Amino acid sequence: MRNWVMILAVLAAIPACADTRFRVRQMTRNDVPQGKGQCDIRIDVDNEVEVTVRRDMVLVRTLSGRDARDVGSECNAPLPDRDLRGFNFEVTERRNEIRLLEEPSRRNDFSTIVRIRDGAGGMGRYAFRLSWDIGGGGGFRRDDDRPGERRGGEGFAWNNTINFHGEGRGAAIFNESGERRLFEVTVDIDRGARISVTFRTARGGPLSFTGSVIGREGGRLKADVMSEDRRLRGPMFISVDDRQNVNAITLEATDGRDRLRLNWDRR
Repeated sequence: MRNWVMILAVLAAIPACADTRFRVRQMTRNDVPQGKGQCDIRIDVDNEVEVTVRRDMVLVRTLSGRDARDVGSECNAPLPDRDLRGFNFEVTERRNEIRLLEEPSRRNDFSTIVRIRDGAGGMGRYAFRLSWDIGGGGGFRRDDDRPGERRGGEGFAWNNTINFHGEGRGAAIFNESGERRLFEVTVDIDRGARISVTFRTARGGPLSFTGSVIGREGGRLKADVMSEDRRLRGPMFISVDDRQNVNAITLEATDGRDRLRLNWDRR
C-alpha cells in the first residue's frame, strides 16, 4: 500500500503533456502575392515543442512545459500534398530558438516540421511563415486552351491547386436520423483533380470527404467522393463562383446499406 502511495505521488508530480491539434483558418487578408501559397503559423509556447504542418492541419507535440496555444494561424491555401516549387520558411516572431527540421517531401507525407525551444519562462510568442508557388490564376481551364495538360475529369484540366471557401449552414443526416449540423466549408482541388471537402461541425470534429472531380458545367462541379472512413460513397455537387466562394453543396452517399444525405448553403 505504501508503495502505491509513493507511485501515485511521483505520477502527480509529473506535468501532464498532451498534443495540441487545430485546423488553420482561412486567410482573409489579400496582401499575398498572386500565384503564392502562404501559411502564417502563430503559437504561444511554454518550453519545447515540435510543430508539424500538413495541408491545413497543425499538430503541436509538447516535449516539455505546458501545451502550446494557437493565436491566429491562417493560410490562403492548404500546404499541397505533392511536390511543390519555391518552398520557403521564414521566422517572423521569436523569443528564443526556432528552426526548420524538415521541408515537405514524400518521405514525411509533405509535412513541414519545426522545433521550438523556449527557456525564458512562461508563454512566448512564436510565428513562422511557409510560402510556395501555386502558379497564376488559381482557376481552371478548358483542355483546348493548352493541349497536353493532365486531365482532371471530363473535358477539362486544372491550372494549379485551387481553394474554395464558404460561410454557411447545413446538415448531414445519416440513415434519416442523427442530424449533424454543418458550418464553414473548405474545398481544395489539386492539379490531378483530387478533391478534399471539409466542413466545420457543431460537435465531434470536422466532417471530411475526399475523391475526384469528374465534371464541370459553369460554376457547378461534380465530384465522386467518399467519407473519411472510406465506407460511404456517392456524387457530390458543388456550386462555386469566380471569387472562389462556395455557394451550395449536396451529397447522396451510400455503401448499399447505410445512407448519408447532405445539404449545405452559403449564408
